[in-house]
Amino acid sequence: MFHHITVLKEEAVDGLRVRPDGIYVDCTLGGAGHSELIASKLRPPGRLIGLDQDETALTHARERLRPYEDVVTLVRSNFRNLTEALREAGVPEIDGAPRVDGILFDLGVSSPQLDEADRGFSYQHDAELDMRMDRSQRLTAKEIVNEWDEREIAEILRDYGEEKFARKIARQIVQARAKAPIEKTGELVELIKAGIPAATRRTGPHPAKRSFQALRIAVNDELGVFEDALKQAIECVKPGGRIAVITFHSLEDRICKTIFQKEVASCSCPPDFPVCVCGGGDGRLRLTPRKAILPSEAELEANNRARSAKLRIAERI
Repeated sequence: MFHHITVLKEEAVDGLRVRPDGIYVDCTLGGAGHSELIASKLRPPGRLIGLDQDETALTHARERLRPYEDVVTLVRSNFRNLTEALREAGVPEIDGAPRVDGILFDLGVSSPQLDEADRGFSYQHDAELDMRMDRSQRLTAKEIVNEWDEREIAEILRDYGEEKFARKIARQIVQARAKAPIEKTGELVELIKAGIPAATRRTGPHPAKRSFQALRIAVNDELGVFEDALKQAIECVKPGGRIAVITFHSLEDRICKTIFQKEVASCSCPPDFPVCVCGGGDGRLRLTPRKAILPSEAELEANNRARSAKLRIAERI
């Protein structure tokens, strides 16, 4: 069963200010929790376009969104291809770009993908080292672990997983693969443990959590894809339209914050104003609100995976 708990659902959809006749894009369809709420607010000619590169997610989303099929269009695509996907979906163009009223990114990996044993995302299940969101792509975690050099592996673990023992883990991996290829997630978990001091392994989260996250990000080029897509989103949203971004990782949030700040209008409002009211300068975006929105205590109690989530919303001027 494809069951996924949607994080910051009400806050993100409220932030988009959905109009019944508007065109909205869910770039990360996943379990369709956000999409279902958006679609419930639409009436023809209003439209929701949902993107996902995972066929399993699309299949389940299609079933969940069946009551709203008159306003929903689902597209199998990586959101790196946002502009092209909107053109193919027939979104009207203004000044050379397809224009919509709101765009949502939820950068959390769907819980079913993480928990599905044969996908290789989980350090809790022994499976082939895969970690591809899109199973048609060539690069897998197995290739990185077995073919990339020690320095590259260490950099991935350090930069994408913020793993303090990245160099030691990378050394363990390279020494082990010299004897035999590393094929399974269980083998990798043991090598990661061997690279982390015993005292550290006994505290905090699972010792393989950071390394598995790092490899998943590298396999799917998640940060590069997001940066490309967010820049396209700014071009594709109409004046008055909004972009809502939910991140779960400090590097993703930094990319979002940096891109938004580069585009934001200069503002003379007092720092304690939640929303800019002065009109700013020549920038293309206004932050609404200025700071990230965090999950409520009630949501954190219900879903521990929401703990690292941040929502940022920007409005096109």
